[in-house]
Amino acid sequence: MRYIIVDLEATCWENARDRQRMEIIEIGAVELPTAKDPFTHEFAHFVRPVVEPTLSDFCLQLTSITQKQVDVAETFSAVFPKFLNWIGAEPFVLCSWGAYDLSQFRVDCDRHQLPWPASFNQHINLKQEFANVNRVKTCGMKQALAHVGLPLVGTHHRGIDDSKNISLLANLILPILESTAGTR
Repeated sequence: MRYIIVDLEATCWENARDRQRMEIIEIGAVELPTAKDPFTHEFAHFVRPVVEPTLSDFCLQLTSITQKQVDVAETFSAVFPKFLNWIGAEPFVLCSWGAYDLSQFRVDCDRHQLPWPASFNQHINLKQEFANVNRVKTCGMKQALAHVGLPLVGTHHRGIDDSKNISLLANLILPILESTAGTR
């Protein structure tokens, strides 16, 4: 099975706001040809937000994404079809660290009146599966890397770097899931 490991960055603020106001500002993804293979292809695109186009200071610091990077980017309605084209034909399984990424894709598809890809319904929450496999509480990606003795590479809270780091964890988790798929 081919796996797409995705990590999104979105508009955010120090104080909580309605999740419907959050918008994707970066789609980072890598492809694993099989559960055990290292990633072979990557997708990295900034996305220009339309609801609140000015990033908060908190968001700028957290993600290291600059205002200029999103100002010159295309909107989600242009980037998302490119992402789907990059993924290519089925079969594949979409994976992310937690359920947030999938829910944010839904919010932005609804906002931009784009159809929901049925293929996204087959999703693996690697955060939950890591906890299950390792018999630990759910934790952040950085903690999970430390738990298995892997360093964090790149810039944390950057979609493309986080997707690459998550792919290393996926290489540990997915083979176990595949081997136990018939017993679940």
